[in-house]
Amino acid sequence: MLRLAKKITAFSSSKKGAKGIVAFWIIAAVLLGGLAPSAKEYATSINESGLPDEAKSVIAGEKLQQYFPADEGVPALLVFYKEEAFTKNEYKMVDEISEKIAREKLPSVREVVPFLHMPPEAKASFISENNKTMILPVSLKSQLERKEINETVKELEKLANGELTKTDSVKLAITGPAGIAADMTTIFASADVVLLLATIGLIFVLLIVIYRSPLLALVPLLGAGIVYEVVNKTIGMFGSFGMAIESQSVSIMSILLFAALTDYSLFIVSRFKEELKKEENKYVAMKRCMEEVTEPILYSGSTVIAAMLVLFLAFYEPYRNFAPVFSLALVLILAGGLTLLPALYVLFGRKAFWPSMPNVESHHSDKQTIWTKIADTVLRRPVRSGLVVSIPLMVLALNTWNIEYSFNLIKSFPEDTQSRQGYEKLEENFSPGELAATTMIVESEEKLAVGAMKALRKELLLFDGVAEVSPDFSASASPHSPLEEWITEDGKQAKIDIVFSGNPYDQETFDQLQQIESQEDELKKAANLENTHFYFAGETAQNAEIRDVNEWDTMVIVVITVLVITALLALQTKSLAAPIYMMATIMLSYLTALGSGYFIFNQFFGYDEISYRIPLYTFIFLAALGVDYNIMLISRIKEEAKKHPIHQAIRLSLAKTGGVISSAGLILAATFAVLITQPLMELFMFGFTVAIGILIDTFLIRTILVPAIMAKLGKYSLWPQELKE
Repeated sequence: MLRLAKKITAFSSSKKGAKGIVAFWIIAAVLLGGLAPSAKEYATSINESGLPDEAKSVIAGEKLQQYFPADEGVPALLVFYKEEAFTKNEYKMVDEISEKIAREKLPSVREVVPFLHMPPEAKASFISENNKTMILPVSLKSQLERKEINETVKELEKLANGELTKTDSVKLAITGPAGIAADMTTIFASADVVLLLATIGLIFVLLIVIYRSPLLALVPLLGAGIVYEVVNKTIGMFGSFGMAIESQSVSIMSILLFAALTDYSLFIVSRFKEELKKEENKYVAMKRCMEEVTEPILYSGSTVIAAMLVLFLAFYEPYRNFAPVFSLALVLILAGGLTLLPALYVLFGRKAFWPSMPNVESHHSDKQTIWTKIADTVLRRPVRSGLVVSIPLMVLALNTWNIEYSFNLIKSFPEDTQSRQGYEKLEENFSPGELAATTMIVESEEKLAVGAMKALRKELLLFDGVAEVSPDFSASASPHSPLEEWITEDGKQAKIDIVFSGNPYDQETFDQLQQIESQEDELKKAANLENTHFYFAGETAQNAEIRDVNEWDTMVIVVITVLVITALLALQTKSLAAPIYMMATIMLSYLTALGSGYFIFNQFFGYDEISYRIPLYTFIFLAALGVDYNIMLISRIKEEAKKHPIHQAIRLSLAKTGGVISSAGLILAATFAVLITQPLMELFMFGFTVAIGILIDTFLIRTILVPAIMAKLGKYSLWPQELKE
């Protein structure tokens, strides 16, 4: 593979090859741009849990739809609220809104609660005790895409606001699963464009500062722009064939593309400049440059691809959906880095460095830089240097034990989104557990006895955290919800709503539900329901399983990714020792980023929890991208070690790569930090954490700790290779 890659880069560095490669990429971008759809057109997904089909809550949901089809659909909760209690006229206005929605017969609406025809005692369950908040549930058809849900929610809002113009005091916010999906669509409608422009602008400014050359800043962006068009349209084409594309994956993919290609550009430019000082012919200089740079670029890109492929092993669909998008993108990004970038740079030649163009030097100057001084300090006292860096990082890494995780997606939304506003109004005015009751389905082989169901209800009320269980299975149940709605016609299946006293999205509530599930046999025995099966559906049941699946996926993916990256590092370094301390330092930077990120979120921003998805996302990107700088440094040390003793090789390598690694890390961190401009708190926290990790890795791990370890190990640092002391 390396031999083939070097042949390709040699061709890309030649006069004819460079022109042909650039022409090929431009033609591919133009053709795909005109014929293929963009990834954004398919960056939606069915509004589902993301759990595998065999998950207990998924099966329970299917049972609920099978036995009680009236419960099927995606709820949109129209939350009407005001500062004071509702008046009779305002109640009547909500009645008219429900009737208006029913008459409109929107194609995506399944049904609306008929307030106008309901008796007051039935309507009471939709009104808060303080009479300041009222819920009008509207059920949308199931299996709708987010775009359809968003359009329907807008129509519902329009219909309701037509009546609300009669009053200034009543406000409306649409929440529930449909409201959340609609806001998600709106949030990402323009976010990708803003993100892309911010990324390009930031990279351009940083490259100008680093190189003080307009062309050196424009060439990588030109190359990245061409590759982006090819990647974007290729993913869109696969999306048209049925490949699932998550909105967040498209956002992060654009950042990764520009960041990775800019990193590759920095590696190429740094070595190309060195060779131009030795060789007049720019094509020969680029060929020599790529002979040395191809290996680290190939292995670093392959490592990131391998890490993304591991995500295919995930059970949780949002994780698994990242795999095809990023794997496909990274193959094209790597191809662009090995072909298009060297071709563009060699065509521009020395002019790319204007106004400070490198000329052939008659002798090599050993100019002292800050990186030379850092190298000398590390080599003089490797143990002290290593401890000064590693001890504070380990202390920060220990803070990962204190992290609390959130499973409530809506808390990640901006405060001004209506689904969050509606949800918070419900939190304020209703019992937390009423926001999303857990439905228990009882499936029996014979007709269920009412006495047994009463006994089951009594047992459920004894469990910790259970506030209410309905119905009570009396003869009439309640006027607005008769017993027939809770038991099937043949009497062999029944449903029970369990309301917990705590928030349905809190982990404590998950534990309380799982406590009930774990005592299923005891419940059956106590209620004399031995020949039955219990199933639990709803938000709490679903998120409790997501927590379990997330923990399993995180453990499996982290272990396998570590093994894969370690194996690739062993293949690249041809060493058994180097991959061990390299992988150990990568894990240290990851844990430090996670621990320090949570400390900042908690102490300075006031957030008690972070999204449960951040640890795995952060690990994948930090582990995969952190390898780039490891490979760049070790490759140069291996090269210098052929001519110099190991300590001198470390000194020369750090002096020559310190600048490019720090510049690459700074740009990579800055591009991920652009995510803090995104409206979703999850993306803000993810971008912030990854940026911290990259800066730690770049300025402390790669430039001090790894050289310190290698200096202490001496000739054994690349064991079993023979090195000079």
